[in-house]
Amino acid sequence: MRQLILDLLPDSPPSLDNFVAGGNSETVSALTGWLASEVADPSFCLYGESGCGRSHLLLASGFHYVDAGLQPSLQGIAENGQLAVDNVDALDAEGQRALFALFNQIRAVGGRLLTAAAQPPAHLALREDLRTRLGSGLIYRLLPLTDAEKAAAIALQARERALKLSPEIISYLLRHVSRDMRTLTMLVVALDEYTLEQKRPVTLPLLRELLA
Repeated sequence: MRQLILDLLPDSPPSLDNFVAGGNSETVSALTGWLASEVADPSFCLYGESGCGRSHLLLASGFHYVDAGLQPSLQGIAENGQLAVDNVDALDAEGQRALFALFNQIRAVGGRLLTAAAQPPAHLALREDLRTRLGSGLIYRLLPLTDAEKAAAIALQARERALKLSPEIISYLLRHVSRDMRTLTMLVVALDEYTLEQKRPVTLPLLRELLA
């Protein structure tokens, strides 16, 4: 795949507004209300399979973001009242001890802890006291987008850029590239840039050139 795609970042940082909710409207609404302090629970856990948008929402929260997949010990992480820990199922023993202490500190100061994992807290291989803490708050599942929802989202993003993508092009993207929305969104941006660079409309030959 062209270096243009590998180096390209999404057109805008993750936000609640640019999250493609699909069948997750209720979950996004609950998270929005929790972030606005409309609900008193100190913790909120999102779970779901890879590519469902967990990291997007944690980054969109505005909280201090930590990926336990990259930092399993949580070394150097201090309580700041608003903490988002992604991939909590990747925490090592030290990281689990640290998150348990951070949770208690955050709750003591009236702060908020947002977490995400592939499974709900009760099913995670974590120490019991931490699993109980995470399971005591709000827990919502994120559903993956259907192919029809992904196609609609791609078409909308293309229209917002005045980029003409035929159903054939969108179908090809869904069949031949990674199907997570981050990658698909990056490809819409890359296609827009490439068509301007080449001064050609989007066709299957042009798309194959970009992906070659």
